[in-house]
Amino acid sequence: MLKDSIRTNSILEGVRYEIRGELAHRAMELERQGYEIISLNIGNPGLFGYRTPETMRLAMIENLGQSEAYCHQKGIFPAREAVVMQHQDRGVMAVTAEDVFMGNGVSECIDFALRALLNSGDEVLLPSPDYPLWSASVALNHGTPVYYNCRPENGFHPDPDEIRSLVTPRTRAVVLINPNNPTGAVYGREVLEAIARIADEHQLIVFADEIYDQMLYDGAQHVPMATLVHDTLCATFGGLSKIYRACGYRVGWVAFSGDREHAADYLHAVELLASLRLCANVPGQWAVQTALGGHQSIQQLTAPGGRLYQSRQAIMAGVERSKDLEMKAPEGAMYGFPGVSTDMLPEFHDRRFALELLEKKHVLIAPGSSFNVPYRNHFRITTLPDERQIETVFIRIEEVLDLLAA
Repeated sequence: MLKDSIRTNSILEGVRYEIRGELAHRAMELERQGYEIISLNIGNPGLFGYRTPETMRLAMIENLGQSEAYCHQKGIFPAREAVVMQHQDRGVMAVTAEDVFMGNGVSECIDFALRALLNSGDEVLLPSPDYPLWSASVALNHGTPVYYNCRPENGFHPDPDEIRSLVTPRTRAVVLINPNNPTGAVYGREVLEAIARIADEHQLIVFADEIYDQMLYDGAQHVPMATLVHDTLCATFGGLSKIYRACGYRVGWVAFSGDREHAADYLHAVELLASLRLCANVPGQWAVQTALGGHQSIQQLTAPGGRLYQSRQAIMAGVERSKDLEMKAPEGAMYGFPGVSTDMLPEFHDRRFALELLEKKHVLIAPGSSFNVPYRNHFRITTLPDERQIETVFIRIEEVLDLLAA
């Protein structure tokens, strides 16, 4: 008897997450064939020898005996209180542990924050380029992504006037990814204040993805959005994955500030969704207080001479040596987002280039179009390899660009 294929949820037809898509699958096939792949498609510090601070591991070990039962749906109190204290240190005083939800990574927090908010056709303003989990989560929760452009010629910074022009009666929220993934842009106070005013005027929830908040270079200053949003709700997302090099712990959080009085129903819905998954990973939560209250080793890594800083410099040097590449220097995060000059290579296509680079030179990158941009001449690489490996990568990039130009 012939069997019909199992039907999938039709909402998935418009969902993409190509950082772990077809190119990543092909890279795995090549690895099984014995090829050594340099994987620069995802920000995963542990794969490149970065270690989680020892004190965080010890905090988990010391508290394993207290980690066998479910905890409160919002998370353990010491972890939530540590997030509160971090907010207070940054000037956001009216936040309590009741306003903080722990999640299995920021990814889960994003999902339940959007799921509690959106009805079919509701719009969310997203940056282009964005981290594609945001677009996917909006679509999966029946919303409509509406993109505001962060153009290369503007240093990948948003234009508040464009954001204002995109607000409609269906707009429910605006998302800011700052420091930005994939571009490394760090937004200035004036731009953020203007966006906060727009959100206040139109009662939009501000979703501030600040997972890279301390990963800054050459004196760049991060301004927490929660310090600027007062008359509407602000949701600030943070976690252990990047600053503390603990991706596998799967610990993230969202802290709500601003006008919570008029958000009571929404926050109740968030708590309901948090309750349905019972709780977040308990052992990992014990590392939060130690992480946020202890020595911030990320500052050594991002200072001149530090590994992340030197790798960033190596990427910038590789771009500078190239006749085909250009790039705005990353001010934060752990990525470079080079562009290919269309004057030199008018037929360049980021996906075709990424596939050629993988097949011929065994380097895996993320095409720029994976980040919901209208152009096809950018790609993202991480700053996680050491300087020598980055130099090797750029030699291979140039070889493929020369092949495409021939």
